[in-house]
Amino acid sequence: MTTEYVHLPDETTGKTVTRKVDFAAGRRAFVKCLGVGVASTALLGTGGVKEAAAQAVTDADILNFALNLEDLEAEFYLRAATGQGLSDAEIGGGVGTLGPVSGGRKVTFDTDAIRNYAFEIAAEERQHVQFLRNALGSARVNRPALDLSNAFNIAASFAGLGSTFDAYANETNFLLASFIFEDVGVSAYLGAAPLISDKSILSAAGGLLAAEAYHAGTIRTVLYSRGLYSQAQAISNARDNFDGPSDDDDGIGTVTTANTSLTNPANGLAFARTTTEVLRIVYLNGDARPTGFFPNGLNGKIR
Repeated sequence: MTTEYVHLPDETTGKTVTRKVDFAAGRRAFVKCLGVGVASTALLGTGGVKEAAAQAVTDADILNFALNLEDLEAEFYLRAATGQGLSDAEIGGGVGTLGPVSGGRKVTFDTDAIRNYAFEIAAEERQHVQFLRNALGSARVNRPALDLSNAFNIAASFAGLGSTFDAYANETNFLLASFIFEDVGVSAYLGAAPLISDKSILSAAGGLLAAEAYHAGTIRTVLYSRGLYSQAQAISNARDNFDGPSDDDDGIGTVTTANTSLTNPANGLAFARTTTEVLRIVYLNGDARPTGFFPNGLNGKIR
């Protein structure tokens, strides 16, 4: 079966409408049918789209790749902010193995502003999950197994920050753990812009990218205000080592120079990553081999 039904908000009325989609009809036919919500194809980037074509993946595969990553962020932020993750209704009912979440607990925040940031980001990441699940309908994948405990130990070890790292011990650790995810999300979504010709689709893509960029900017700014330059640089170096030979990452700056937006110093533009580069980071190895935050891999074809 290549025909599925997707459920999306109508751009004019805001009401949910059901549309019939042939996922085998090709990328352009699919995104034109969606009309909104295709920002997640940006996770591929220009090089990533070539990867997808080589693997004969469908647009549903691309959106499910995005859903896996949004599951990770939503579960991390929700558990850190509230002590509880996504509900049963937000994780299953699709294809692929429904996995458990290891680790994650409520952070004791000492600063009201940091607590408020955590709740805001958690709520928006949950909305991203809901949006993608609704868009995919019965084609959506289930939440995969997630490691929100030992994966941080692995990341810290590679970054040279010690063999153990409790992301939930205090608000500083929470901010550093958040820094691992946010810049990756921005660079992953960026690739959609040059691939989209329909202005309404470009607008939808820009909305999701902008939300992730706001999150990343908030985390980087707060880390800078706390003088956590060396820790952030260590995490940035680890991401750069994982994703490949290109130098497309950087820390938050130094005591004399701020770098609260991750951009190419040559042109002031943000970086883009392909699916393989993203997988190398979330799997915490340069081989894009399932481990790290996704111990059993992502659900779906792009894994």
